[in-house]
Amino acid sequence: MKYEDLKILDELREKGSISEEEYQREKERILNDQGNSFSNAGKQPLFGLTENTYLMLMHLTQFVGVIVALLGFIVPILMWTTNKDTNANVDKHGKNILNAMISYVIYAAVLCITLIGIPVAIVLGVLYAVFVVIASVKANNGEYWKYPFTIQFFK
Repeated sequence: MKYEDLKILDELREKGSISEEEYQREKERILNDQGNSFSNAGKQPLFGLTENTYLMLMHLTQFVGVIVALLGFIVPILMWTTNKDTNANVDKHGKNILNAMISYVIYAAVLCITLIGIPVAIVLGVLYAVFVVIASVKANNGEYWKYPFTIQFFK
């Protein structure tokens, strides 16, 4: 596996996808068997990104909905579905994100039915944004963090 990883890493450097510094750092990781930046245990590279970076971006892409409506739902789902079969962590984080998005939409809809619930729904939205940032940071550090108050639609 090391030789395949080094070959992939070399191709990324040649294409200009990563800098020489990133190349040297990842090469050292691969040679020392540290981390899972590329395809340890049969994992495939994720569009040239390290696994942790890809997982972080899956969480952060929920904010795209602020710029273009519905893209905050579509982009993370696309990122999940394109790689869920080749990477167990992508599948795990993707289900977590999807469960959280559905759960919080339900909570917001129920709260917005009542006039008193609208301020609470706004607070819920701010909390969700904080939760997305926390999940993103944890994912980038190689940790899994389940969103609070999430209903498990996908297991």
